[in-house]
Amino acid sequence: MTAPETVLVTGASGFVGSAIANAARARGWRVRALVRVTSPRRNLNPADEIVIGDLNDRASLAAALKGMNYLFHAAADYRLWAADPGEIMRTNVDGTERLMNEALKAGVERIVYTSSVATLRVGEPDPADESRPMALDDAVGAYKRSKIGAERLVEAMARQCGLPAVIVNPSTPIGPCDIRPTPTGRIILEAARGRLPAFVETGLNFVHVDDVADGHIAALERGRIGERYILGGDNVPLSQLLAEIAALVRRRAPTIRLPHELAYAFASAAEIRARFSGREPLATRDGVRLSRQHMYFNDSKARAELGHRSRPHADGLADAIAWFTAAGYLK
Repeated sequence: MTAPETVLVTGASGFVGSAIANAARARGWRVRALVRVTSPRRNLNPADEIVIGDLNDRASLAAALKGMNYLFHAAADYRLWAADPGEIMRTNVDGTERLMNEALKAGVERIVYTSSVATLRVGEPDPADESRPMALDDAVGAYKRSKIGAERLVEAMARQCGLPAVIVNPSTPIGPCDIRPTPTGRIILEAARGRLPAFVETGLNFVHVDDVADGHIAALERGRIGERYILGGDNVPLSQLLAEIAALVRRRAPTIRLPHELAYAFASAAEIRARFSGREPLATRDGVRLSRQHMYFNDSKARAELGHRSRPHADGLADAIAWFTAAGYLK
């Protein structure tokens, strides 16, 4: 009997990483989950092999990669604000470089690196696609700079070192098991709790997290080395999303649209409070800056080359609300 393929998933305790682990397991692969000592265990599956490691610990990465056929690198510091922005850069850029170098040494056959649509340039009439990489100097905030830096690193290693990596750029995942929750999950939660009386209008591309995970599997099996693929769904105005959340929880949708200047002032105050409380603010100055443009994307390349498919964003929203409710986030 042929042994099953083995795959290492970094960030497997998180939102996207746990969905990737589920999809890999469903594919019949043997999953090894790399988690930190402090990582929550709720999203981990007992059928998987759990190994402790850290992107800042090269020895732990080498040990985790031993004997692996494939690597999904989904671990990232996904914060739009941090008291020390350098933490985000060290994890997302330096940590990725360590992991990719160790993957080369270990002889991993195929790698999928989870980037983000944050590395792409928006603001033109049509939704952005993979042909619009953002220059590092144009990036707003440490998170976007870190993802651009890491993506350029992986691209360079694929060209120059033979790194067998495919890059995927998920848009805005929503759905179950957003344990932390992510910044988008926090917005969904606060809206469902009726704590968002006003909002700044913008637009985002929403995709079910399980469709993102399936896109990772497709990228591993059919993606071209060194290429990037947007894994997206529906382009939706924020006002529409908030109205849909309100309908799901039987609340009144917010109708007050804040001007960006006032929202920026609120975000500045929220960041000041965050420095004293240690809790990430719901609104950030970088987030307000980004909201001036609709972050809409065209994922036709992934659909044509990978067979990427996405269900309606409303399904992901309903699944997110149902999971938050069952998990006790919504009382």
